[in-house]
Amino acid sequence: MPIPGSGLAKGLAVTLRTMTKRAHTAQYPEAQPELPPRTRGVIGLFEENCTVCMLCARECPDWCIYIDSHKETVPAATPGGRERSRNVLDRFAIDFSLCMYCGICIEVCPFDALFWSPEFEYAETDILELTHERDKLREWMWTVPAPPALDPAAEEPKELAAARKAAEKAEAAAAAAAAAAAEAPTTPETDTPTTPEADA
Repeated sequence: MPIPGSGLAKGLAVTLRTMTKRAHTAQYPEAQPELPPRTRGVIGLFEENCTVCMLCARECPDWCIYIDSHKETVPAATPGGRERSRNVLDRFAIDFSLCMYCGICIEVCPFDALFWSPEFEYAETDILELTHERDKLREWMWTVPAPPALDPAAEEPKELAAARKAAEKAEAAAAAAAAAAAEAPTTPETDTPTTPEADA
């Protein structure tokens, strides 16, 4: 049978032990937290890569991405060529009061226009101000950390391998052309006599 008041004594003992230890409280916001590199803070937009394909807006389960665009006619690059049309981004906004930070929009973007930023201090007093337009999303783009370095033992990406092979092939062709030009015999220039008829 337990002794009456033993539970209270144990609780007080825990309290006394805790009181003698130093607290590890971070004095936020004076001391900023050290966040992991893949923190899902806010979404940054790299506007130059956006082609207005609408994949992010279609795949978003919360429908919190709003995109407006218009078409522009691009003149032909060569004479006699065909004019082309392209989409021009007018509005790109994300309503962070609806966003559940699933990251689907970032994963489905085929042109790397959306990135996770570790910024998290964007609270507002009005819920309507949580819809951030493309200017604000672009500002957050510059807070996106650089990607981690590749494993030294990892296989080289196919794009880099193809670019390296093309560069080596071009260098070899240039070296061969230079060697052929150096080996070609040079013919001395002969002075052509001038005649009075030619001078006339």
